[in-house]
Amino acid sequence: MFHCSPGKLLKGAWLPFIFFAILAIAPGAGGASPDANGGRAEVQLALCAPADRIVRTLNMQPRAGSVTVWQFDDKTLGLYARGLRLRLRVTADGRSELTLKVANVDCLHADPVTALSGAGKCEYDVYETSTTGAVSLNRRLDARQTADLLGGRMAIAQALGSAQIAYLRSRADSWPLPPDIRKLGPMALHTYRSAEKRYDLDVSRLPDGQRYVEISRKVPLADAASAMEAMRKRVEAAGITACSDQSSQALAKLRSLLRPE
Repeated sequence: MFHCSPGKLLKGAWLPFIFFAILAIAPGAGGASPDANGGRAEVQLALCAPADRIVRTLNMQPRAGSVTVWQFDDKTLGLYARGLRLRLRVTADGRSELTLKVANVDCLHADPVTALSGAGKCEYDVYETSTTGAVSLNRRLDARQTADLLGGRMAIAQALGSAQIAYLRSRADSWPLPPDIRKLGPMALHTYRSAEKRYDLDVSRLPDGQRYVEISRKVPLADAASAMEAMRKRVEAAGITACSDQSSQALAKLRSLLRPE
């Protein structure tokens, strides 16, 4: 569940806050469907076949150039254990987007302070074995800030934006960040989209050459089960094998990226 920030709401934010509060207690609000409350889901299926074959067989088209991805955690993956992920996506021009992702959140009862910040989103990550709400808060870094962060001249805590820090402060045992956080990576991320623009495909290549492939589609939460079934049928019809382990790939990637000192 969301935890409201302990600080005061920003000046001038009272009116929209009251508006959201009125919506929350309006007659019939308690029985509203997930779609009425804005519930969104990303339905995800891990694929275990050569990436080139998947791209070709499913007729996937490149969305953009390759992006370099770094993760941040300590040597015990303590952030991940607390439901926190810090990810930096660096584009070819050296600029980046720093994402704080917080798992195990009830997206249908959003924290008004977070909703009003305009800095992120909340949606459900849906796998065949689990459905988990997660907040994502983003901050864009210029090329110099990105270089300073990756070069160790800027601590990860200094790179976070005000909305990200405020959200961490609102959660027990999430702030301050552990002092021994290190960068993990890099991964090369290639993204694709199907010809009819229904499905997205992410291909991640780790430094050791290992690849992770995942197909996904964003739908209303109420449609997640049917979307998952349709996506699996499409993959199977193309002769592509879905992985036997359909849990999130995030932990497997982190463990592969983690290197002893």
